[in-house]
Amino acid sequence: MWDRLAASDPGLLRLAAGLRTVAAIALALAVLAALRVPVPQLVAGSMTAMAATFAIREKQRGQQAVTLALGLPVALASVSLGTLLNRWVVVGDVFFVVLIFCAVYSRRFGDRGTALGLIGFQIYFLSLFVHATTSTLPALYGVICVAFACSAFARFVLLPGTPAGTLDRLRRAFRARLAQLLAVQAELLDAGPDETEKVLEELRTGTARLHETALMIQGRLEDGTSDPAVARLLQRRIADAEIAAERLGLLLLTARSAERTDTLTLHLPGATLSSVGELPERDEATATLHRDLRALRLLMLRPAGEASGAGLAQVRNRLLGYREEENLPDASPAVQDVFRGLGETARASLGLRMALEGPRDEDQSDDSPATARSREELDAEDAAIEISEESEPEEPEPTGLKRPTTRAAVQVAVGSSLAIAGGEPLSGQRWYWAVLTCWIVFINTASTGEILVKGYRRLLGTVLGVVAGIGLAGLVGHHTWTAFGLVLLFIFAMFYTAPLSYTLMSFFVTAMLGLLYTLLNTYSTAVLVLRVEETALGAACGVIAAALVLPVRTDRRTNELLVAVLDRLADVTRGAVDQLSGGSGGDLVEQARELDQALADLRAATQPLTHPIAPQRSRRDTARYVVALLETCAYHGRSLAATAELLPTHPSIAADPRLRGACGRILHNIEVIAARVADPRSTAEIETGPSIASMLEPGTLGTPRYGRVTDRVLRHLQRLDEAVSGLARPLGVPGGPTQPRK
Repeated sequence: MWDRLAASDPGLLRLAAGLRTVAAIALALAVLAALRVPVPQLVAGSMTAMAATFAIREKQRGQQAVTLALGLPVALASVSLGTLLNRWVVVGDVFFVVLIFCAVYSRRFGDRGTALGLIGFQIYFLSLFVHATTSTLPALYGVICVAFACSAFARFVLLPGTPAGTLDRLRRAFRARLAQLLAVQAELLDAGPDETEKVLEELRTGTARLHETALMIQGRLEDGTSDPAVARLLQRRIADAEIAAERLGLLLLTARSAERTDTLTLHLPGATLSSVGELPERDEATATLHRDLRALRLLMLRPAGEASGAGLAQVRNRLLGYREEENLPDASPAVQDVFRGLGETARASLGLRMALEGPRDEDQSDDSPATARSREELDAEDAAIEISEESEPEEPEPTGLKRPTTRAAVQVAVGSSLAIAGGEPLSGQRWYWAVLTCWIVFINTASTGEILVKGYRRLLGTVLGVVAGIGLAGLVGHHTWTAFGLVLLFIFAMFYTAPLSYTLMSFFVTAMLGLLYTLLNTYSTAVLVLRVEETALGAACGVIAAALVLPVRTDRRTNELLVAVLDRLADVTRGAVDQLSGGSGGDLVEQARELDQALADLRAATQPLTHPIAPQRSRRDTARYVVALLETCAYHGRSLAATAELLPTHPSIAADPRLRGACGRILHNIEVIAARVADPRSTAEIETGPSIASMLEPGTLGTPRYGRVTDRVLRHLQRLDEAVSGLARPLGVPGGPTQPRK
């Protein structure tokens, strides 16, 4: 159950955020209740504790403490201005718009600027929500101070979090998700023709979730480790395990298909196997494959302290023996390939264990020669890892209105002004709900399409939350502490579901607000209906501002990110092939990480195009197809980089200068596609011609036997060439004859 929780919530980040916020609010309520403050101040204290807790996103505890300390005077100043200016409508509205502009603009200063801007906005909103007056201002000062103290106590004492601890939980999540993926791969063996599509979708989901966890780990290695060499080693072992598991899935798909499976099948939603083959149910090789997949899953989950004993050593020896062609069953070539893939994944599992837990592994006296060779290879690779001191020159940041934070600040200020102008006629007391919605739809969005989708999700969640709020208000009535208990439950659910579904988060927020209105004795059905109206108005104002004021169209943003992905793909491919050709490819692990991050940004930006409400079906299908092709390219690029990293230490890999020439067409085509996306007037054409494998003599890279890492290079180059050429058609890039290359 713990492994399931770790896999569903990598690093327990959502659980920690929810529990920490709830603990801060509960502690603030307990202290304020002991001081016998009135209910409005209890509400103010809970909202302040929530804002002071969730606003801080820095990873180091020292930085968190400084931001929290700076947030207190910001909160006191904000509530003071909100209370004093609320009496003058025009002045108060103008200041609110200025505050919103400053809060958004402060994001350019990083996590601290974002946190302080968020605290300033939320506490000003609080003064409007509880109808603060000058007579209650001193009491509010005390409530805010108590709330900040409780937030600090919850963060640093009750539920402390460190980068090293978070990284450790993320590593547990990676192993758990890898074990889940192996379980799905085992299901693929028994899936009948009617079940294959469902299992294939689960395989895609499991592979994507594993990749998501790998990215999360890579993003926290620098803060979570004290030694750059350790961070680089972990990054490499995580990448090796991910690539090996993904390749094992592809080999299993090939074993179930009458034809060799294209890598795109694993990345394109809705894609199916061309024809599903039946594996014999009682075949000895199939039974052995089932057993070994379960054994590999067990090895992946077992901590080092429990991974001892002759039985487990024998299992590891058997799996690693498949890499050396030992004890391969009498089966079809495709099934034998799966066993070789099992051996590669077992080796990656061993490397991951050695990197995560050091030399605390079981007694090595039971190692077979194949296992001993794997350990020697891993030790040699670890010793060869060097930290690159070179740093690429940073690209100059845009200035003025071209800066994203400046543009967003102007847009949200205009949208908020529209929301105020439209919200006050609807309600002179609760117009700020429209402003809050306009503010929120701009958070973590960068294009008009993203704002439209986020506004739609918030409106849908709000409508559903209103229905729930009406029912809960009738059930709870005026039972103060029951209502506060439900508020805490909804706050936890809000933070736990926020990364998963913005609609769910909006639902819990609205249901919670219904309870808060009940506590403030201002609840009515009309109030919750008004919230829907103000929410719709705020979302509309946000979309209008984004579309008319310094707009960033979804097409423009996705094209920019697409060019960035292609540039990163070219860097990884060029560096890997250069190193495999005898040169120096640079920091390939870091280049692969940059490619993955660029692709993740593109995937997020295309959500408005692939969302079910998107009106153009063909455009939606094209966007999905292009992203799937790029994921396929990224997989082969990562695999090439991982193979190139083995070159200095692996005895079976030798550099071949001719690879550089064979790769020329791929790099040319990537550059042509990037140029066409950046400038549709470009007339350059992609090159087509014979396969990459035919451009080199057979056996050039070593023994021509499937499964050898050396010969796999050509296959990855061939698949990458096909995927890059496949990008040309949906992107409208014409093809041309191959130019001679040396």
